[in-house]
Amino acid sequence: MNVTSLTVAQVAKMIDHSLLRPELTSDDVRDGCALAAQYDVASVCVKPTDVALAAKALTGTSVLVGTVVGFPHGSSVTAAKTAEARAALDDGARELDMVLNIGQLLSGHDEAVADDIRAVVEVARTGGALVKVIFENAYLQDEAKIRACRLSEDAGADYVKTSTGFAPGGATLEDVRLMRASVSERMKVKAAGGVRTLDALLSMFDAGAVRFGATTTATMLDDLSARLAGGPVG
Repeated sequence: MNVTSLTVAQVAKMIDHSLLRPELTSDDVRDGCALAAQYDVASVCVKPTDVALAAKALTGTSVLVGTVVGFPHGSSVTAAKTAEARAALDDGARELDMVLNIGQLLSGHDEAVADDIRAVVEVARTGGALVKVIFENAYLQDEAKIRACRLSEDAGADYVKTSTGFAPGGATLEDVRLMRASVSERMKVKAAGGVRTLDALLSMFDAGAVRFGATTTATMLDDLSARLAGGPVG
């Protein structure tokens, strides 16, 4: 990857700054939102109970608020997922990262998996929100990943996403390439879980991902800024 082909601002708008660790306090979330605003990233991804807090903290910025649905295992019933999605929209979320039903996918219950995704997508559309479907690839073979891509697209989702960041493994270049090849150009790919360095992000970008879940946002963007001889951002 020729690092000079991307600006700091362009890379920043590919990052969802992750604030999902269970021990994060309200002050931690406010600090994370301040960092996200400073670097003007695409979004923050916060726990459902922190959506309203994040929306208030990011008022007047271009940083969107995202949250998770059915996190981290995807095993909530569909009615719970749609209720979670509605509450998130009401609190100010505009991006929803939902975990598909992993057990149902592995059981071959494709229609149930698609219906689950579609129900969340329908709720999201009422609030103009995007839906990213998290597969949790650490638990899946390639055949299941390809099916998950097809089901997510058929259900109307906007992104397919590699991982929650809370499983034994996260994003890999092989998975990003497979997912990119398994959806149409309408769909986008998000890499999450282990994208901690600028070089890792750039490699994933080359493989086809255009959005990245990250906790080391400042480190990566400061690294890019230094490489471009612009000094630290912010």
